[in-house]
Amino acid sequence: MSSTTSTAAPHRTQGYLLSIGIIGLLFFLFGFVTWLNGPLIAFAKLAFDVSEVGAFLIPFAFYISYFFLALPSSLILKKIGMKKGMALGLFVMAVGAVVFGQFTTGRHFPGAVAGIFVIGAGLAILQTAANPYISILGPIEGAAQRIAVMGICNKLAGILAPIVLGSLVLHGMGDLATQVEAADPAGKEALLNEFAARIHDPYMVMAGLLALVAVGVLFSPLPELRPEEANAETPGAAGSRRTLFHYPHLWLGAACLFAYVGVEVMAGDAIVIYGESLGLPLDHSKFFTSLTLGGMLAGYLVGLITIPRFISQERYLAWSAVLGVALTIGAFFTSGYVSVAFVALLGFANAMMWPAIFPLAIRGLGRLTELGSAIMIMGIAGGAVIPQLYAVLQSSFDFQWVFLLLMVPCYLYIWHFATRGYRAGLKGEA
Repeated sequence: MSSTTSTAAPHRTQGYLLSIGIIGLLFFLFGFVTWLNGPLIAFAKLAFDVSEVGAFLIPFAFYISYFFLALPSSLILKKIGMKKGMALGLFVMAVGAVVFGQFTTGRHFPGAVAGIFVIGAGLAILQTAANPYISILGPIEGAAQRIAVMGICNKLAGILAPIVLGSLVLHGMGDLATQVEAADPAGKEALLNEFAARIHDPYMVMAGLLALVAVGVLFSPLPELRPEEANAETPGAAGSRRTLFHYPHLWLGAACLFAYVGVEVMAGDAIVIYGESLGLPLDHSKFFTSLTLGGMLAGYLVGLITIPRFISQERYLAWSAVLGVALTIGAFFTSGYVSVAFVALLGFANAMMWPAIFPLAIRGLGRLTELGSAIMIMGIAGGAVIPQLYAVLQSSFDFQWVFLLLMVPCYLYIWHFATRGYRAGLKGEA
């Protein structure tokens, strides 16, 4: 009897670690795709010859897709399960990569934006499955630690993405922009056509890899988890709840995620345009997203070590929000590379926010976990709305004032959720 137990335990451990590894690969992939948006803003502005407001349609289309696709994704996951849902999300992303690559090569901006929307749609399906999956793969109290590991995979990819795109596609952008300004109409078109065509091969390769991984996930040994069993209601919570409206902490969490993704995209994607507004060279600013992601990676490592061993996930979230306010104020009162450094350090402050917000908001949802996760994923639309507000407002007002007035209220709301909001309606937590 004892030998059976001792033999089974390593197999369970190996299966758990293999599952963590597979989901980690998925987080790496969607981190790579997501964090291409920052340098793509600068790319779109030059390649399509559009304004900054127009260029910000790239992250807008990407993140707004979550709002429209998250709820349908939850219905799909109910029917086919989380594992097949993750494979489906990867296939949709591959289709989006092909669409974006083809339309961008032809310099058809609406088609390129549509391709980004399709990529985001695939990620909506993938994230609606992957985030609750990793949250309930083990005890919910340790979810922040597991999501921190996923975050490390995500942010390593995020550091690499701007570097890879910068090397393969964006090299010589500063000189090219100067040549375009000096060229006659025919010469300008020729230069921009050649520049836009650089995107084709990298995106075709990415599409092929995404499709290949989708097949791998479909036939992988990932277990099919049942959320209603793995994420049961908190002991002491009020009776059997029929709808998500009985869980106010979920709705407050979705609003918190909206604010968080907004500040994350501002620090990670808008930092490129922020640097340009400070008068810094384009050939430098195109790599600023990697600096923010480096800060996030450091933040994940610290969070992985300290949560929950030394500090709870909710307390860490509260302190991260306070740090976000302080760094935003620092960026406002400085200029040049110092101001950019403050914005990049927001990556450190933001790092453990998603790992804390998501499990706190879906805790105790039981059979409603997939639907609740979809509501949370809809909150990712904050990455569309807040940066677009920044793009519009900074054309009429000082960009540092706009940055300050958008970021600080978001961090203050995150602090509120971390200190009080996450307990709303959970009687066992009162």
